[in-house]
Amino acid sequence: MTMREYMLGNVAIARGLLEGGVQVIAGYPGTPSSEIIDTLACREDRDYHIEWSVNEKVAMEVVVGAAWAGVRSVVTMKHVGLNVAADPFMTLAYAGTKGG
Repeated sequence: MTMREYMLGNVAIARGLLEGGVQVIAGYPGTPSSEIIDTLACREDRDYHIEWSVNEKVAMEVVVGAAWAGVRSVVTMKHVGLNVAADPFMTLAYAGTKGG
């Protein structure tokens, strides 16, 4: 018999990040993305770096730096937060990255 687990979308995203081998997670709190970091931060068996950043720009820069170092990383923010993170986001489009 197959076991099914029902979860909210943000919890499913958090699980997908774990199964994908994420090592650095940074974000700025704001609904609807806050639950992703909350879910990952509550795990006791953490073997990854996770942080709330002071704003979306800083969160983006943290994970870009990790990705440039070859570490699988992810940033979370609400959609309007990309306005704050626009500078490093646009720079990344030119510079590229080989990390995840």
